[in-house]
Amino acid sequence: MGRTVLVSLAVLIGGCTNLDENLYSELEKDSFYNSRLEVLQASLRPFTHMQAWLAPTGQTGYFYHAELSADQLAWPQKGRHGYDGGDHFRQHYHTWTDNENPTRTAWILMWTGVGYINSAIADLSEVDYVALDISEEEMAAIVAELHVLRAFHYMKIMELWGNVPISTEVAEEPTNLPTQPREEVFEFIRTELETYVPQLLPYSEELVGRVSASAGYAMLAELYLNAEYFVGTPMWDECIAACDKIINGEAGGLGGTPKLAPDLTTTFSNTNQHATESLFQFAFSRQGGFVFDWGAHLMGYSNISEALDVGYSGNNAMVVIPTAFDAYAENDHRKSEWFLFGPQYKYGTDEPILGTEEWNERPFIYVNSIRRESEGDVTSEGSMAEGEENSGARFNKYKSGRVSDPNYRENHYIMYRLTEIYFNKAEAIMRRNGGTATQEAVDLINACRERAFAPEDWPEARYTTATLTLDELLAERGREFIFEGKRRTDIIRFGKFTNGTWWDHEPTNDPNREIYPIPYTQIAINPNLEQNPGY
Repeated sequence: MGRTVLVSLAVLIGGCTNLDENLYSELEKDSFYNSRLEVLQASLRPFTHMQAWLAPTGQTGYFYHAELSADQLAWPQKGRHGYDGGDHFRQHYHTWTDNENPTRTAWILMWTGVGYINSAIADLSEVDYVALDISEEEMAAIVAELHVLRAFHYMKIMELWGNVPISTEVAEEPTNLPTQPREEVFEFIRTELETYVPQLLPYSEELVGRVSASAGYAMLAELYLNAEYFVGTPMWDECIAACDKIINGEAGGLGGTPKLAPDLTTTFSNTNQHATESLFQFAFSRQGGFVFDWGAHLMGYSNISEALDVGYSGNNAMVVIPTAFDAYAENDHRKSEWFLFGPQYKYGTDEPILGTEEWNERPFIYVNSIRRESEGDVTSEGSMAEGEENSGARFNKYKSGRVSDPNYRENHYIMYRLTEIYFNKAEAIMRRNGGTATQEAVDLINACRERAFAPEDWPEARYTTATLTLDELLAERGREFIFEGKRRTDIIRFGKFTNGTWWDHEPTNDPNREIYPIPYTQIAINPNLEQNPGY
C-alpha cells in the first residue's frame, strides 16, 4: 500500500518527466480513498490531464498535429514572429523528422495520461466501495469510465504513431515495453470499448465532464469509421449501429435525448454547459479557475482584444489557409460566424483597430492571403515564410462573451457533438453503398447544413443524392468541423493526406507520412521501441 496515488509513471516508456503538473506525489493510498468524493477525484484526474494534450489550449499536443498537418490551418512565419525553428513549416510541408519538439511533447503528454489511468484502475481495484456507500453499479461505471478513457487515449496515440506499445499495468520500476503492430493496438482498443461502453451511465447533467455512454458510443463510431484505414477491414454497419445508439437517445443526452442545435453559435457559446448537441465535453470554467484558453494558438496579438471586448489575446499563431477559407460560399453563415475577417473595429464602434507590426498605425484588416502585401505583393500565392500580422482569416468559433458578461469565458470544450454523429452515419451509409448517397445520408447532412443558410438560399444550397458525393462530403465535413481537431484523420481516411494539394502544400506521395515517427529520444531510452517505416 506504499505506492503513491496517480503518479506511478513507469508505464510512460521512459522520458516522460518535467511536466508542469500538480502531481499528488505526497498522497499515500492508505490516507486516500476514504470517501466517494475521493474515489471520484482519483478517477477524474486522468480526465483533467487530457485537456493538456487534446484541447487547443497552448500545448503542442494532438490538436497541433491534427490541424497543422492538414489542409485548413497553418502557422506561418509573420515577419519577425513565428518561425520557431521551422517546427510549423515541417508540419505544413510534411517534412518532419524524428526530432521534433512538438511531437515529443505530444508523446509525453499522451502517455502520461495512460499512466494516470493505469494507476487509477489499479488503485480502485483495491477500494472497499461498499464501505464507502458506493453501489456495485456505480463502481462498475466508474471503472468502465477509466477503461474507455484509456481506449480513447490509445485511439489517438494509434492515429499519430500507428505501431506503439500496449501498457495496462503500473510497473514498480521502468519497463521497456516493445512496439505492437497497429492491428494489435486496434484490437485492444476495440475490445476495451466494446466491453466497457455498455457499462457506462447514460449522459446527463450530472455526468458533464465525465465519460458517459454517449461519449463511449461516439468513440466507437469514430473507431469503426476509420477501421478500413486503420486495419484494412471496413466496419460500416458497426459504425451505423453505434451512431444509432446516440441518435435514438439510448446513450442519454443533456435534456434526455441529444438534439441538433438550432443555430451555429449555441454549441460554442459561453453557456454551452447545457448544449443539447454535446456528447462529450471538458467542463472548463473561468469562475472555477480552469479556463478554456484557446487564445494562445488561435488568437491574434493584444490589439485584436478590442474587437471582441475581451481581456485575453494570443500569439498570433494559427491562421486559416486561403484555400480552406475559399471553400465556404459567400452566403454560408459559417463564414461570418466562425471567423474574424476583414477590417477590425473597436467593439461597438466604427473606430478602426490599428496594426502593430507590418501595418503599424494603419487600419488592421484580416486578409485571405499569406504574403507580403505591406511590401506591395498582392498577387502571388505566398508561402509559409511570407506571412504578416494580418495574414489569413482567424478563429472566432467559440464565443467567450464580453468582459462584462456574467458568463465570460465559461465555455466548455466540445470533443464530440451530435453533428459529427450525423456525418459519421451518413458517410458509413454512403461507403456501404459504394460511395453513392442515399436519401437517408442526404437528409442527415442537410439537417446539419441547413443552419448555415438563410431560408431564401436553402433551396440552392441543399444537397441531393446527385450532389452529395464523397468528395463533397469531405469538403462539407471540413467546413463544419474546422478548428475542432478532426481534419488530419478525415483527409487520411479519404485518401487525400499524402497526395493532396492545398495552398502552397505539394503532395509528398509518401504513405509513411500518414503516421509520425516515434521521437528518437524515446527510442534511445527504450531500445525495444521499433521506429515506424520511412524514418
